[in-house]
Amino acid sequence: MRVGVFDSGVGGLTVTKSLIEHRLFDEIVYFGDTAHVPYGTKDAKTIIKYSLEALEFLKSFDIDMLIVACNTASAHALEELRKNASFEVFGVIEPGVLAAINALHDKRSSILVLGTKATIASGQYEKLLIKKGYENILSLSPSLFVPIVEEGLFEGDVLESAIEHYFGGIKQNPDAVILGCTHFPLIAKAIQNYFPKSTLIHSGDAIVEYLQTKCHLLPKASATTLKLLASDNLEGVKKTAKIWLHGLI
Repeated sequence: MRVGVFDSGVGGLTVTKSLIEHRLFDEIVYFGDTAHVPYGTKDAKTIIKYSLEALEFLKSFDIDMLIVACNTASAHALEELRKNASFEVFGVIEPGVLAAINALHDKRSSILVLGTKATIASGQYEKLLIKKGYENILSLSPSLFVPIVEEGLFEGDVLESAIEHYFGGIKQNPDAVILGCTHFPLIAKAIQNYFPKSTLIHSGDAIVEYLQTKCHLLPKASATTLKLLASDNLEGVKKTAKIWLHGLI
């Protein structure tokens, strides 16, 4: 089975890593829309337009399924993508919420949702969590994290300053932090260091668990192959892939 993985930039490689490790597919065709990154600062109409263009591009690779690794696109474009695809299309928000629920049995648990401005504005995470009875939710949009990751700054003073800027006002360690942007797992170590007692929930692990449960996918006998594609700066995507997918490709 060949799956397409679509993200606004390099962040979706965090989802790709989990998919490769669990060998759910024969081949992954990864497309990073780096010419238009970040999606999180754009309006819903533009996000849908770029997402549909990515879908049409990936259709030419004869994919059997599409995973929308981008939380922003999952929040705003999933319905339109499903209308225009002849195969199953999965987003990452519902799997992320289910992973959080599985990790937090006490519905009084405090949850910090991190995402782009567009993802947070959609309220998708909050709506699904509240529907399940969780109400102690704080949502935050650390917008600088995306360009920091795109620049490959996974540690150091710039990242530490940004983390302090966004998290400095949070007085209590949340029980769980939902990394509601696929870029954020690339700086998960730094976030975990800031919130050492928090359980981090990220899209890669969540979508694997979701696909295994909902689609009954089992590990393949052979390793998953990966094709990397981008609308701009493909070499930059490959460079990040070598770092994040070290030993897997």
